[in-house]
Amino acid sequence: MSDLNKQNPEATEKKRPYNLREKKEKSAAYRSLIRPELADELYDKILNIIVVQKKYRDPDYSAKALAKELQTNTRYLSAVVNSRFGMNYSCLLNEYRVKEAMHLLTDKRYNDKNVEEISAMVGFANRQSFYAAFYKNVGETPNGYRKKHAERKK
Repeated sequence: MSDLNKQNPEATEKKRPYNLREKKEKSAAYRSLIRPELADELYDKILNIIVVQKKYRDPDYSAKALAKELQTNTRYLSAVVNSRFGMNYSCLLNEYRVKEAMHLLTDKRYNDKNVEEISAMVGFANRQSFYAAFYKNVGETPNGYRKKHAERKK
């Protein structure tokens, strides 16, 4: 029993990388079917929709909605996002959401907004997902980031 308990923390630590590898293997097999010209065209369109049109701000904007807008399927879209951006769809959205949140957290015009309000402004559906994505991308909490930058400006 104690051996099992010792293995459980290792199993949970190994589970995450295993899942990532498994997804890469799946998309790698599919990636060979992607025509580079079409992938480049989709890459540009994805950037335009997600970044320029700021669709990442919509918490309900799914990969399915993007695929429909691009007149492709979600599997192909996922393969393009994975190969061109090096991450999955939700990580891509969260990266842009966090970048904007970092700006808003340090912009004096938004000093009256709390972290939850900023989280909603950039497209996170809830506080927990915002904190998790922010910490993953920045390495600190949104409140810690805001306080650190406020101290630097003084």
